[in-house]
Amino acid sequence: MSFAQSFDFTPGTRVVMEDTRACSREYEWLEEPYVSPDGERVAMVAALPDAEFSLAVNGEVWEETFDKVWYPRFSPDGRLTALVQSAGEWTMAVDGEAWENQYGYIWATMFSEAGDVIAAPVQIDGEYGLAVDGVAWETLYENANNVILSPAGNATAAVVQVKSLAQADIATFQDGIFSVAVNGEAWDSIFVNCWNPAFDAAGKRVATTVRTNLYDYTIAVDGKPWAGTYGCAWGPVFNPATGQVAAPVRKAGAWGMAIDDVMAWDPKFAQLWHQAYSPDGSKLAAIVAPSFGAFTVAVDGTPWAATFPVVTDLVISATGGHVAALGSNDNTAFAVLCDGKVWGGRYDMAWKPVFSADGAHLAVNVERGGVHTVVCDGKAYPKSFEKCFAPAFSPDGTKVLIRGIEGGKAYRIVAPLEAFTG
Repeated sequence: MSFAQSFDFTPGTRVVMEDTRACSREYEWLEEPYVSPDGERVAMVAALPDAEFSLAVNGEVWEETFDKVWYPRFSPDGRLTALVQSAGEWTMAVDGEAWENQYGYIWATMFSEAGDVIAAPVQIDGEYGLAVDGVAWETLYENANNVILSPAGNATAAVVQVKSLAQADIATFQDGIFSVAVNGEAWDSIFVNCWNPAFDAAGKRVATTVRTNLYDYTIAVDGKPWAGTYGCAWGPVFNPATGQVAAPVRKAGAWGMAIDDVMAWDPKFAQLWHQAYSPDGSKLAAIVAPSFGAFTVAVDGTPWAATFPVVTDLVISATGGHVAALGSNDNTAFAVLCDGKVWGGRYDMAWKPVFSADGAHLAVNVERGGVHTVVCDGKAYPKSFEKCFAPAFSPDGTKVLIRGIEGGKAYRIVAPLEAFTG
């Protein structure tokens, strides 16, 4: 049973912390709160006397202290992580225990889908790579970026610089200096640039956008570029069922979708990106602009009618039958789009939508006038909060877990669907 399946979905309201400023030790200050996925724990970086830092979890401070603590994050399996520094060296702390190995720097914590694997990019003596559960790649590089962890956590990859480049060395750059390293081992193929590598579902294959020269773009899969070249290309994704690779490409001045180097969506869009497959691979959706500056969502190449200046946060339900996104007017007046329809409310801010397991319901954390709440199927929960976190549905989709902070109290609310009335 996964951690999410173990959540308590008994309807009702519970105060997890009566006072989020309470702390078991004397402190100088407490930083912003992070609430665990199950809503049972509230974590805050605690600045302690004598320039020490740690994490307070429901007011109880970790035993171990550090010179610095930042980027606290809960893993999908409920563990609490933070990036910590001691004696000038950085590492990862997990539930209060630091990794044995230390690094010159560490950042951008990543988790496998189940949360059992934790990884992060690291710098060691001026070279870069990835560390997985405290163990760094054996081979490091002058530059490593666009780091990724496979869904199962069994592989890591990054765009890496495989040739040194002197100042103003244009010739070497044009010959190509970048490749992709998988588990630390770089492809033999070298490109002018690489962007947005992606793993397949099994974590065994990697596709990435590449620039083969100053003018031509294409997709490389396991180091082998497609035969076709394009005026531009965005990041690829694998079909989880077939293993085919889909990528937005620019051809003849417009954007379309290529699948395995064959145009699957005609190049008719002013922009096309952020594509995603349904889990069964039967549906492909993407954010598109049918005309300049007017964005929407296209499903299997057909765009929705409603357009906005900005569309973000595309999600597909686990069943694959439903698609949602956020639309906004230059990051103001956010609206929720679901299956081509636009919910009536407008918000100062909205966060990534969350589908129930069967895709029948959709919930979104929103903020308006400094007040936060959760909206489900277009109706708001009547209680508001100073801060609210991503909602979660019960496995049967009939209840919503709401995590919020109001008046110094941390609330954990399990609300049936009929409780959303606003």
